[in-house]
Amino acid sequence: MAYVTVAGGALEAAAPLANFVSDTLYAGDAAGADAFWAGLGEVCRELGPENAALLARRDELQAALDAFHADAGNHADLSLGTTAYQDFLRSIGYLSAAQPDVRDESAHVCTPAVDPEVSSVSGVQLVVPCDNPRYALNAANARWLSLLDALYGTDAVLPRPAPTEAPNADGSYNAVRGGKVLGYVFSFLDSHFGLVSSANGAPVSYAHVRSFDVVRSAGAPARLTAALERGEAQLADPEKLVGFTLGDAGCPKELVLRHNGLHVILSFASAARAAQLGLGCGLSDVVLESALTAICDFEDSVAAVDAEDKVNVYRTWAGLMRGGLTATFEKSGRTVQRRLKQDRAFESAAVGGGRLTLPGRAVLMCRNVGMQMQTDMVRLPGGEAVPEAFVDLFVSAKAATFDLAKPAEADPAGDPLNLVRNSRAGSVYIVKPKMHGPDEVAFNNRLFNRAEAFLGLAPNALKIGVMDEERRTSMNLTACIAAVRERLVFINTGFLDRTGDEIHTAMSAGPVLGKKAMRSQAWLSAYEDGNVDAGMAMALSGKGQIGKGMWAKPDAMAAMLHDKVAHPKTGASTAWVPSPTAACLHSLHYFMVSAWACLEKRARDTWCEPGTPPLGLFRVPVACPASAAKETKVMALGGAKAVESEAREAAQAILGYVSRWVQFGVGCSKVPDLTGVALMEDRATLRINAQLLANWVLHGVITRDELVAHMQAMAAVVDAQNASDKGYTSMLSGAAVRADGSKGQVAFETALELVDTGGATPNGYTETVLHAGRRRVKALN
Repeated sequence: MAYVTVAGGALEAAAPLANFVSDTLYAGDAAGADAFWAGLGEVCRELGPENAALLARRDELQAALDAFHADAGNHADLSLGTTAYQDFLRSIGYLSAAQPDVRDESAHVCTPAVDPEVSSVSGVQLVVPCDNPRYALNAANARWLSLLDALYGTDAVLPRPAPTEAPNADGSYNAVRGGKVLGYVFSFLDSHFGLVSSANGAPVSYAHVRSFDVVRSAGAPARLTAALERGEAQLADPEKLVGFTLGDAGCPKELVLRHNGLHVILSFASAARAAQLGLGCGLSDVVLESALTAICDFEDSVAAVDAEDKVNVYRTWAGLMRGGLTATFEKSGRTVQRRLKQDRAFESAAVGGGRLTLPGRAVLMCRNVGMQMQTDMVRLPGGEAVPEAFVDLFVSAKAATFDLAKPAEADPAGDPLNLVRNSRAGSVYIVKPKMHGPDEVAFNNRLFNRAEAFLGLAPNALKIGVMDEERRTSMNLTACIAAVRERLVFINTGFLDRTGDEIHTAMSAGPVLGKKAMRSQAWLSAYEDGNVDAGMAMALSGKGQIGKGMWAKPDAMAAMLHDKVAHPKTGASTAWVPSPTAACLHSLHYFMVSAWACLEKRARDTWCEPGTPPLGLFRVPVACPASAAKETKVMALGGAKAVESEAREAAQAILGYVSRWVQFGVGCSKVPDLTGVALMEDRATLRINAQLLANWVLHGVITRDELVAHMQAMAAVVDAQNASDKGYTSMLSGAAVRADGSKGQVAFETALELVDTGGATPNGYTETVLHAGRRRVKALN
C-alpha cells in the first residue's frame, strides 16, 4: 500500500485516503486538508494511549472474571447472581462505584437540538451497509413506501398462499392476491383513520367509499368527506386529516392523514392502477411513513479491510451528506439512476391553509467502528497503526459539515435539487458500538469534544448513540448515560452482540447454554427490560431514542408482523429492520401502538429500584460447572442429539457468512440455514456462533476433531448453497478441505480460526481474524 506523508511528517496516510480527504472532504483546499491531518494526528498522539489503556483494562477485568468463574466453588453464585457475585464485580471495578442518582434531575439527559424523528416520534430505524451507494440511497429514501407493494410482494398477508393466491409467474397482477392485500389495507385504515356515517355516526369501511372530497370553509380546518353508495361519511376524528393536494378538477390527488405522529398518504394519482385494483373511489396507493431514521453502517455489516475499502464507505457517507449521491444500475432491462428524494409538499388542512412540508428522507445516522479496531490506513511515525474509530469520527463529522451548511427549510422558489438538511435541528448523529462501561463512554465524549473543537462546531453538535451490547455497559447503563447526558440521543439493545459478550465473559465458568435455550434466560429479559428502564429513569424519553434490535429473517414478514409489535409495547421508541420493505411493514406497529403511552404505563407500573441493574443480569447462563464430567455437560445441554444439532447449525452459519465475507467482501449476507430459511448474518451473529463453539470445545462438550468434522460437513452444505454464485470457490475438493491456496481454502481456515482463537480473542470479537482472511484473498487477486 502506498503512503503519503501528511501533517508535516507527523502521520502517514494511505494514498486512497489521502486523496479522498484532499479531493472530496476539502475539494482541493490544501490548507484545509493539512489542518485535518494535523488535528487527527494530535488526537491520535494525545488520546491514543488512553484508548489503548482502556482496551488493556478490558483484558484485566476478563482475567479476573476468568479466575473467579473457573472456581467450582463459585458456581452457585454465578447461576443465581447472588450478592456475593455482585460484591466481587464491585471489588474489581466491573460494577462502577460512581452510579448516578436517577432522582437527581441534574443527572438526567439534557441533549439539545434533536430532530423530532429522534426525540419525539416513535418509528422504524433501518440499518444499511454504507459501502453500497444503491442500498444507502434505498435506506435514505425509505421514509415513504407503498403499503400495497410491501404486502403484495411478501408473505405478510398470505404466509401460506393457495395456488390461486400466489404471485403470477409472469409478474402480472393477481387480482385474488390483490384482494387479500386490499382487505388488510382497508382494515388498517378502518382501525386508525375510521370513517363514520354523517347521518348516524355508524362506522363505515373504506372498502365502501365511492369517492373522496376535501371541503374547505373560511375560518375552519379542511374536512374530509367520503361519498358512499347511499349517503356520506367523514373521519371519526376530523383532525387526522392534515394535508392534501387537489387535481385539476378539484378532486383529491393525495390525502395526508396522521396518527401517533406518523403519516399515511392516500394517493389517487394513477387511474390505471386504481382500475387494476378495482377501486371505484380512484385510490391507487396507500403510502406509509416508514423509516424515520436510518443508520449508515461503517461497522458490522461492511467488510472494509484496507484504505480502498474504507474510502468507499466514506465516499458514500459524504455523498449522502452533500445530497448529490447517485447510483446507476440495470433493472428489468433498463438503466435506472437513483438519488435522494425531495421533501413532499401539500396544502395544509389547518385553518387558513398554507403549505405542509413533510421530510422526504429518513434522518441519517452513521455507525463508526468500535474502540478495539486499529487501522494501518493511517500510521504514526515508525509505522504504528492508529485507532480506526478516531479516523471514522473525524471523517464522518467533517463530511456532515456539508449537511450543516445547507438550509434548514426548503425554499419553494429555489432549486429543487438543493435538498434541505439531513438534520433540520443542525446535529450530526453518530452511533458508537462496543463500548464497555462508563469510563469508555466518557472517553468517547472527550473524543467528540475534540472533534467539535477542531471542526468549529457548537458543543454537543455531534450527538452520540450508545449501543448497549456489552455486559459491562448493561450493568452500568445509567452511569454510561450520565457520561454523555448532554449529547446522548440513542440507546438500544441487541440480542446478537450482547449474547456474544455474555458467552465470552462466562468462557471459563462452564459450558454455556445453546442459542435456543439462551433466549429464555433471566439475563436476557433483564437486559431488555433494564435498557428501557434505564432510559426512562434518566429522562431520555422525549430527547432521544430507546431502541430494540434487528429482525433477522428478512423474508419472513408474516412472522415479523406477528412478533415485532412487542417492541413498541415495551415502550421502546424505535427498532431495527434490515430492508425498506421490512421498514414499511414494521411501521404498522407504530400506528397500532403508542410507544409513549406504553412507556408512561411502564413508569407507573415498574417495581424495580430505579437506576439499579436488574438482578437477572447477574445470572450467568452456564449449564453446569466446568468441573463436571462430559456426560453431565452434554445432558445439561439437552443430550447428544441436541448438542450435535446446535453445533452443526453454528458451524453452518459461520461458514455461510465467512465464505462470502472473505471471498467477496460482503459484510452482511442473507445466509440460508439448514432448513433453507434465509437469516441476516453479520459480524454480531458470527460472534455468537464462534463463541458458542469455542466455549463448547474448551469445556469438552465437543472435541476439536468433532468440531472439524462438523465444519467439513457444513462446508459441503454451504458450497452447495453458493454453487450458482459467480466467482465462488468451493471450500472442499471432494470430501476434503482444499489445500491449493485458493479463496475456498482461506475461507474455511478463517472460519475454523475464529473458533480456535475464540476464547483468547479479546471479548470474542471477530474482526482481526476476518480482516486477515480477506486480505489474504485480496492478495491472491
